[in-house]
Amino acid sequence: MRKLSLSALLLAAALGAFSQDKQVEDYTKPGTLAVHFGYLDFTTPQIIRSSSVGTTLSNKRWAKLNQQTPLMGISYIKGLSNHFDYAFTYLLSSVDYPFRDATPRYRTDYLLHEADLSVRMKLLSDKYFLSPYLSAGIGASAYRIGRFDAFMPVGVGLQLKLAPTTFMFSNFQYRVPITERANYHFMSNIGFGFTVQKKKEVPKPVPVVAPPPPPPPPPADTDGDGIVDPNDKCPTVKGVAKYQGCPVPDTDKDGVNDEEDKCPGTPGLARYQGCPIPDKDGDGINDEEDKCADVPGLARYQGCPIPDRDGDGVNDEEDKCPDVAGIVANYGCPEIKFKPENITFNTGSAVLTAKGIKELKDNVLPAIKQVGSNKILIEGHTDNTGNAKMNQTLSKRRAEAVKAWLVKNGIAADQLSTEGFGSSVPLTDNKTAAGRAKNRRVDFKLIK
Repeated sequence: MRKLSLSALLLAAALGAFSQDKQVEDYTKPGTLAVHFGYLDFTTPQIIRSSSVGTTLSNKRWAKLNQQTPLMGISYIKGLSNHFDYAFTYLLSSVDYPFRDATPRYRTDYLLHEADLSVRMKLLSDKYFLSPYLSAGIGASAYRIGRFDAFMPVGVGLQLKLAPTTFMFSNFQYRVPITERANYHFMSNIGFGFTVQKKKEVPKPVPVVAPPPPPPPPPADTDGDGIVDPNDKCPTVKGVAKYQGCPVPDTDKDGVNDEEDKCPGTPGLARYQGCPIPDKDGDGINDEEDKCADVPGLARYQGCPIPDRDGDGVNDEEDKCPDVAGIVANYGCPEIKFKPENITFNTGSAVLTAKGIKELKDNVLPAIKQVGSNKILIEGHTDNTGNAKMNQTLSKRRAEAVKAWLVKNGIAADQLSTEGFGSSVPLTDNKTAAGRAKNRRVDFKLIK
């Protein structure tokens, strides 16, 4: 099977050359029929396989001509490209076939039929007189009709171009068995081939002769302004001689010609004598559309500045609480004022103390209700006492406990999020008890 796969790969690679780009000149061989005469040699491969090639050569143990079997055959050869041909060959000989397996020999000669399909890779194209080539393929044999085997022919050859339609071939092949019964053997032959298919002629393109140009038309005045077209710079638009047949120019294309336009380089309106509508406050919105013509503003507010309904200095587009006065640092919302030191928990736990619940109820809950539905992050912090990983977990649990209390008391759960920072964000030094007390805290931040 490995030999069969190798042959199939060689055939596929060669057939793939059929799709390659052709050269400027095409020397692809047309269909050619050839006759062959030669010999089959079963003896030498057996000698070589039972010894070494060097020993065979040095001892001159090659089979003599009378130990080889004469053959004759025919083949059909056709080009795939300039350097690749395929060949179908049929050979006939009379031989006492030496089977490789236990099949007994007949001790007399019978007809051996061999047929193969191979691909030839030529060193030179058919343009040249002499062209060496390599060949490989797949073949089948029949001995005494009914005994079939398969083999893989590989070899070398030489092609001589005797005339444009006549070739001489010499070929030497090593035929490797694929089936178990078939045997190794050499095949050598010489043949003569004649082209049986005409090469397609590519018709030459017929040159296109352009008709002579028509005579030029007489001078005309297309726009009827009294200036003939050859002298008219605007032959399709009525104009005046002062402007070489063109109308009075309107440089800014505003419909007011330059002789009457007070702003000839800027598009404007006739009621402003060709000048644009004025914009006194310079905000890009003309005075006819500007509701605040003396104060710079924005187009989406019809020329007025962005409003600030609650008057806290943060305009409504940036104010998260546009109807409640707040501070800039809190995005226009009221500051959540409370005493962090009053939000306490039982030691080492996330259980709020009564003091902590009172601070949430009296200060934090009303302040959160003032910011409306804006998102708030609840941050939990600890001091650096104990294990850092445990502190982070504890800080997260305490933030969750505060969230749970606020949700229980009317704040929407999706308005609140939590994060535990452990001891990673201290307010002050952890070296003193007072510093550590300040660092144990819960903070509330408005999310932008």
